Amino acid sequence: MSEDPILERVLTCARAAADKRGSDIVVLDVRKVASFSDYFLIVSGSSDRRVQSIAEAVLQRMKEQGRRPFGVEGVREGRWALLDFGDWVVHVFYEDVRAEFGLEELWFDAPRVPLPEDVLEPPREVAP
Repeated sequence: MSEDPILERVLTCARAAADKRGSDIVVLDVRKVASFSDYFLIVSGSSDRRVQSIAEAVLQRMKEQGRRPFGVEGVREGRWALLDFGDWVVHVFYEDVRAEFGLEELWFDAPRVPLPEDVLEPPREVAP
């Protein structure tokens, strides 16, 4: 557990994304390089439907915790979903679109946050 409550919420979003098979999950700490947010969560989905599913899972998990986004864009299209929670922003990209935008390169001076093992390797249900 982190001592930073905002980072804990970001990691909760990352777990929700991982549970829906989000891949290449990255958390950037943008506190020293951006004035509008503390963290970016960047996730890839392998199809437009997967992008939608990941974004919806993140929104649902946050709703369960009483957190609502200030803005949501792109979920219906499934190419790039942006979920703005103010202190953190979740970007869910279709894989090819992520490469086009290159957010990690754009924010190269923002440190990456190490991810817990349950985000990197989420438990998968085992078929009976």
